[in-house]
Amino acid sequence: MNLVFSSTTDLAAAIRGRRISAEEALDAHLAQIDTHNGHINAVISLDREGARSQAKKADAALARGEALGPLHGVPFTLKDMHETAGMKTTAGFPPFADYVASHDSPVVSRLKAAGGVLLAKTNVATMLADWQSDNPLFGRTGNPWNLKRTPGGSSGGAAAAIAAGMTSFDVGTDMQDSIRLPAAFCGVYGLKPTEHRISLAGGFPDPHGAPRSVRLMSCLGPLARSAEDLALIYRIIAGPDGHDTDLAPVPVEDVPELDLKTLRIAFAPSFPGFPVASEISAAVESLARRLRDAGAVVEEAKLPKLDLHDDLEQGGALIGMMMEAAQPEPPEQPTPVSNWFAALARRDRSMLAWERFFENCDVLLCPVAMTTAFPHCKPGNSLTVNGKDESYWMLPAHGVVFNYSGHPALAFPCGQDSNGLPIGLQLVGPHWSEARLLGIAAATAPLTGGFRRPPGY
Repeated sequence: MNLVFSSTTDLAAAIRGRRISAEEALDAHLAQIDTHNGHINAVISLDREGARSQAKKADAALARGEALGPLHGVPFTLKDMHETAGMKTTAGFPPFADYVASHDSPVVSRLKAAGGVLLAKTNVATMLADWQSDNPLFGRTGNPWNLKRTPGGSSGGAAAAIAAGMTSFDVGTDMQDSIRLPAAFCGVYGLKPTEHRISLAGGFPDPHGAPRSVRLMSCLGPLARSAEDLALIYRIIAGPDGHDTDLAPVPVEDVPELDLKTLRIAFAPSFPGFPVASEISAAVESLARRLRDAGAVVEEAKLPKLDLHDDLEQGGALIGMMMEAAQPEPPEQPTPVSNWFAALARRDRSMLAWERFFENCDVLLCPVAMTTAFPHCKPGNSLTVNGKDESYWMLPAHGVVFNYSGHPALAFPCGQDSNGLPIGLQLVGPHWSEARLLGIAAATAPLTGGFRRPPGY
């Protein structure tokens, strides 16, 4: 059993079955970090002593015949934005360099209660505000597939660590494709759930106890090496928690086993006016053909009649208004409250249009981003796509559409491009359909090959 590239599900089962110990699992991951992290720089704030103590407790509990939960003894990491007691939470932002929360966020508490052994944090973009993972505190993270290229952001450290076998899973944030884009760039799986499905309480460092500003468009969700692992973590962290009052009391359903022959799948090689690398759009079309051959009903999507470029602008405006409201000092000319309500009404129209779209299909298959992992560059530099310079800010457009609409979306690996880099696609479903979306991802994995280990790891 290869401990560092085993699935979270298999690793947990092996520990529960006492085929390996929690300490052995921890040692294997620490060795992988010691071997590879110096080059990748994905893992930060490593807590060897704390993790060792938790692993020993997990082994002692099993010796007494006690199981701590579905993650009993499994080592994991967390994106450096979750508030964690006794461990720094910086978001890569110098003013937060020494911030240590007094308690765990609800998501962290649930993972620990399930028996998980928190090993370290993973690197991010400064204040989670870019699609590369680089900051003044910890520096730049490289992509395990090619260290000269970015793993994406802002959950880039999480995706890189998972791809390189340095952690079994992680939990990221996604306000603008920040789970799905790194998952695609590193060849792993990532789930952005329906908005208000997983608690955002403590999901961002808050040294001064300010009101929580991020209330819309942002989600927490798992990254892992299989759809089954996403499902395991999702079931642990989803649902009301007594802290985040925005959470909807929607049941967290079991993931069904699905037959491809029962599914209606719409596909879109791109969206109108959105640039995308030809190898990515070709991957969408190729997978659509294979799904049709496997018996699914597959049709090219008749997308909602929306101005998707305007949706992107409106989403950016909403984020700007949230950030404005979070400032300690109001601006000289604050945005009128009427603008906020008008923006929400505009968003409602888009959300409802996509819900009507999903009345005619189970899932939409489409790109995650306009390109595969690109060389490290200054944020804002143009990116080459199909031989043309394209705007850096259009990089995550295919994913951001569903932050704006609030729909669940799952990124998964689907082969490599001509440079040997992972191609990631996404499946999108109606609101609250995470369980079915995870089941569809598991059913399609035999057609895509699933996770592949990067060369050299």
